[in-house]
Amino acid sequence: MKNRFLAKFDYLLILAVLSLVTIGVLFIYSSSINSDGISVTNEHIKQIIWASIGTVLMVLITLYDYRRLQSSTFYLYVFLILLLVYTRIFGKYVNGAYSWIGFGSFGIQPSEFGKIFYILYLANFLYESRGENQFKRFVFATLIMMVPFGLIMLQPDLGTASVYIPVYLIMCFMADVPVKYIGYVLLFGCLTIFNTVVPVWNTEIANHPVAIISILTNMKLRTILIFTTMLITVLGYIVRRYFHGPEYFKWITYVFSAITLALIFSIPASKVLKDYQIKRLIIFMNPNKDPRGAGWNIIQSKVAIGAGGLFGQSYLHGTQSHYRFLPQQSTDFIFSIISEEIGFLGACIIFAIYSFIFLKILWLLKSCANSFGTYIASGIFGMFLFHFFINVGMVMGMMPITGIPLLFLSYGGSSLLMAMSSIGFIMSISYRRKNFNEIE
Repeated sequence: MKNRFLAKFDYLLILAVLSLVTIGVLFIYSSSINSDGISVTNEHIKQIIWASIGTVLMVLITLYDYRRLQSSTFYLYVFLILLLVYTRIFGKYVNGAYSWIGFGSFGIQPSEFGKIFYILYLANFLYESRGENQFKRFVFATLIMMVPFGLIMLQPDLGTASVYIPVYLIMCFMADVPVKYIGYVLLFGCLTIFNTVVPVWNTEIANHPVAIISILTNMKLRTILIFTTMLITVLGYIVRRYFHGPEYFKWITYVFSAITLALIFSIPASKVLKDYQIKRLIIFMNPNKDPRGAGWNIIQSKVAIGAGGLFGQSYLHGTQSHYRFLPQQSTDFIFSIISEEIGFLGACIIFAIYSFIFLKILWLLKSCANSFGTYIASGIFGMFLFHFFINVGMVMGMMPITGIPLLFLSYGGSSLLMAMSSIGFIMSISYRRKNFNEIE
């Protein structure tokens, strides 16, 4: 019995996770040190407490048979939706968004915890709908994603909301949803983002504004463009459907319908996100355009990373963080502090640990015989991968600044508990990957 209990744990995976958490605590402490060498916050103490709770959660979830949750995933999803509605109405206004609830100094971010509930419900839906019409399946999966995504955007918290999209895409791909449907969402999403941010880029960031982009800022011209692309879409469909036109008419309909929808949906998107918020997202293209404003974070982050060199300035001796040049340095820009103090080689160690975790999950996706478990693991993989690449790309000046934390390293109880719970699900699935008939 004891051996069976111990066998449920992947000790190398636990070691990798706890190594990242420990490194995170050390550098959260470093971020609290000021120029006089005095710690001015107790964030590292709080992170240790959250890490302890997270470790217990990780163990308990590993021991629990995840398949028992299948019948409850819908209720977890409904609870998430109600929680997001409550947060938008009664939540605390922090960093420009109503995304926190709590009492006094204690608060949680429901949208972070909600990622797990969302993954569980979407996984169960994709599992239960395997034999149904693929288009219908795709539409319902999209709706499952859009409801929490829309509510989080209303807070507005673009960074957290954006995580829900790659999770949905990867899970649909693993569930054999046709690639043409997934590609359509990607095309629509990219075009919507383009139509939303390009006008701001043209006026605020571009060194040489492009006159034709004024079509997107003039509502009359935009309306004409929408009706034009809509007409092309309808004509393409009619020719292909009723007159048996060549194959390329199908692709004309496919592409121009996405363009039309993107032109329409980018209008409310630009209303939800104000121009100054969009500018913060795209300033990475030219941070020197506003070096003391929106571009400040990126410039200082790149200075910190560059100052680290090969071996770093040594632990607790980073100047960018201790002189408070880096805002949000214990959360969004924790990787900048790590790179400054332990250098390129230290950053490579961080990369290696994350790569090990990613490979572990990929191996599980290949070996798991239970589709429900496969879908959950793929969602967690998409979430981890997106967090990693967006955060690291952000601090290097290669990605938009979206406020996405670096999981296991960044300060924050909600994100840490969510990440460690996810690892618990990975180990629960891994232990039961070949046994999918008998529920423990």
